[in-house]
Amino acid sequence: MLERLRHRSSPTTDQHSNLHMNRYHKRHSRKYQLSNFTRAYQSWFVPYINSKIHPQQFRPSLSFLYTDLNCNLNCHYCYSRGQNIPGMTMDMARDAVKWLKSTGCRVLAYMGGEPLVRKDFIIELTRYAVDNGFFVYLPTNGILMDEAFIDEIGKAGVSVINLAVDGIDRYQGIPKYFNRIKPQFEYLIQQEKKHQYITFFNINITQSNAQDVKTLTEIAHAHGIATDYHINEPPQIEYHDYKHRHDGSWITTAEFRAIDDLIDWLIEKNLEGYVMVNSVAHLSAMKKFIRGTLAPWPCQAGKMSMVIRLDGSFAPCFELYGSDEDWGNIYAGPKFDPDRISEIKKHCTPKCLSTCNFQVCHYSSSVLYTFQWLAKHAYSSVLGTS
Repeated sequence: MLERLRHRSSPTTDQHSNLHMNRYHKRHSRKYQLSNFTRAYQSWFVPYINSKIHPQQFRPSLSFLYTDLNCNLNCHYCYSRGQNIPGMTMDMARDAVKWLKSTGCRVLAYMGGEPLVRKDFIIELTRYAVDNGFFVYLPTNGILMDEAFIDEIGKAGVSVINLAVDGIDRYQGIPKYFNRIKPQFEYLIQQEKKHQYITFFNINITQSNAQDVKTLTEIAHAHGIATDYHINEPPQIEYHDYKHRHDGSWITTAEFRAIDDLIDWLIEKNLEGYVMVNSVAHLSAMKKFIRGTLAPWPCQAGKMSMVIRLDGSFAPCFELYGSDEDWGNIYAGPKFDPDRISEIKKHCTPKCLSTCNFQVCHYSSSVLYTFQWLAKHAYSSVLGTS
């Protein structure tokens, strides 16, 4: 009897192993959380406070650097002017980082095109930006990633890897789908805590993928990563080489009910604790946006956020990348006239629900919301499986 009791009350070798691993993961997760919170605090909060202290100076909190307009895909809703356009030079990219640093900005997000059409370029630039104190976002469709690149970009110090994926399997004109990049995704998650980066899904809501959006949301939640949602929207500027203005999977009246149901579901999941880049306010605004009834909103493009084009010139945002207006450049400085920007926003914001700029507006509206944003960076990748 005593022997049986000893056997029953003493942990087995497997139990000892599991207990050890659970303690390890808890310590590892706390270290991971603290690392991401500290990095976000230094890169987001400190520059934000400095911008409040110096309101007359141009001090962007978030910068988007277009390294390439070329891409390995042809998504019908994308109006990037790709196809054999030379990418940004390394000298230009380094000069852009230097200029941003001089303004106090410490958040650098790559844009394209597909940044990984030049993987070595992105790894080298990431090392340089991180060495200069930057929080680096890497958006990618994931197809060109491999294990060697994931480890190298992780060692370079990338802060966030943003996987653009719109479905579980392919749709006509939408070639970014989960099953195409599942092996890359699994390795990315496996290496996440080792390299201290955050992974999240960037999902574009189109006329045909509502159910897939739900499935992708559940996949993300099960793996303990965040999600970021956009409403598919046509370009506001006419680009002569854009071929899909009429078949870009834009949302029409026929899809309003399905999209409304999806948005309600996303809000419900957000309130349940699913980690999303989007605020509930942003998700709610999507219903008005798809109906064309969204009122002008206080977009921070050209104020707290900005775009640097391939040639080093500036634009306020993605939508105005093709604008002929002179907004300045990294050598002459910015020409973002606040009154001019505000006048433009009256006309363009009802037609644009930029997730990036909406969140900058929302989370910078109070110190409380700013800390909520910092907490998301610390918390977003420790919710699910380890």
